[in-house]
Amino acid sequence: MSEKLLLGIDLGTMSSKGVLCRPDGEVVAMTERPHDVSMPCPGWVEHDAEEIWWKDFKAVCSELLEEAEGTVAAVGVSGIGPCFLAAGKNGQPLRPAILYGVDTRAAREVDELTEAYTEEKIVDRCGNPLTSQSVGPKIAWLRRNEPEVWEETRYLFMAHTFVAFRLTGAYVLDHPAAGMCEPLYDHKNRRWIAEWSEEVAPGLELPDLRWPAEIAGEITQEAAETTGLPAGIPVATGTVDAWSEAASIGVREPGDLMVMYGTTALTMEIVGKPLPSPNLWSTAGPLSDTDVLAGGMATSGALTEWVKKLSDGRSFAELTQEASRVPPGSEGLIVLPYFAGERNPISDPNARGVICGLTLRHSRGHLYRAMLEATAFGIRHLLEAVHEAGGEARRLVAVGGGTKGGLWPRIVSDVIDEPQELPKQTIGAAYGNALLAGMGSGILESCTDWTSIAETIEPNPDNREIYDELYELYKDLYPATRETVHALAAVQTQGDY
Repeated sequence: MSEKLLLGIDLGTMSSKGVLCRPDGEVVAMTERPHDVSMPCPGWVEHDAEEIWWKDFKAVCSELLEEAEGTVAAVGVSGIGPCFLAAGKNGQPLRPAILYGVDTRAAREVDELTEAYTEEKIVDRCGNPLTSQSVGPKIAWLRRNEPEVWEETRYLFMAHTFVAFRLTGAYVLDHPAAGMCEPLYDHKNRRWIAEWSEEVAPGLELPDLRWPAEIAGEITQEAAETTGLPAGIPVATGTVDAWSEAASIGVREPGDLMVMYGTTALTMEIVGKPLPSPNLWSTAGPLSDTDVLAGGMATSGALTEWVKKLSDGRSFAELTQEASRVPPGSEGLIVLPYFAGERNPISDPNARGVICGLTLRHSRGHLYRAMLEATAFGIRHLLEAVHEAGGEARRLVAVGGGTKGGLWPRIVSDVIDEPQELPKQTIGAAYGNALLAGMGSGILESCTDWTSIAETIEPNPDNREIYDELYELYKDLYPATRETVHALAAVQTQGDY
């Protein structure tokens, strides 16, 4: 009898990743497939669901199955989110998917819906205010600007549920992702808000609600022929990437907090009860009947990628080496990392990046280190908001591609003055998807934890004074430049919808 394997695939902003795991968590094979986003207008960030989500899924499956010495017994998928893919009859995409909070096109609709329902009522029922992250305003934008598309819309998909639909025919959405569909979802009662849903998305049937590890359905014969996966095996409902990533590293008890280093940065704490917050995301957690308090920056790794593109082909390793020779504080260079607006805690889609303090003395290494420090300041800002909302953040676990190389997490620990645990496996959401699929299928117990901590990064007390000083300047810089960058944002978006 062949060995049972668990398949996890994550559809990210800039790449898709996949892993095959044994039930004990050992990784048998892994692969990654890069892709890009489309930005056809200022403030727009999109993915072609066919060319990226579905094609990547099939390609990753093919590569992993070639290395599999066993039989895939269950599948889990996660993806970027919250996104809004409008799909028509038979689930066919009608236009590119509108991505999460980095897509800021629906600012007008955020304001209009907030005025209609009031922020107080929205936060009370949904746990969160409306922001560029919310799906409801994205739907309202589509109704206003592309009514012919809306008329044909029959499905609301995110990356992971689009793939689940293709694999099983099931129209589902997990509770954490539904909680990002403000103002459509009632966080306290775990259900759709019927009256608000009908007003924001009239006539649209909303998906059935499940927990991430619950089984959406089984792979159909057609999907099996397309992907090479066995027909009839279970597919977990899945969730947004960060929630799956938290499951992958054992962040599951109240007070556990994940710091995710990726294209965007995110913090997520498991809390004992819903903690509605106007500055963070209060949603269901990755495991059944759990809650989280989360916050995300619009950029982090995207900033280092931007510097890399400007650096004549230098690798991240070379740039990190240059930055490591620069003293803490980058010799008075501060960056506001709002190059794509900002999500939490300021929730300002019209914020813009600021590089402050430049002199002729500053080098590329200074700029690269200042980008890493900007992300660290942003994470500190998020942690302050977590504490203000009632979170405790007693144990921090770091994960994501940015943990590699060492410099970035060391800077973050110095800036936040807290230790961070680094798991042995930092593959991320794909690993968590395999775990959730194993739980949902019954192959694994619901209490299964694959986590093993490799090291703990302690803050350097020698750097505390400089980072405390610069952090205060960082917080002052946004209100000092807000009026100017808002005016520039208006110039950048002239002529758009």
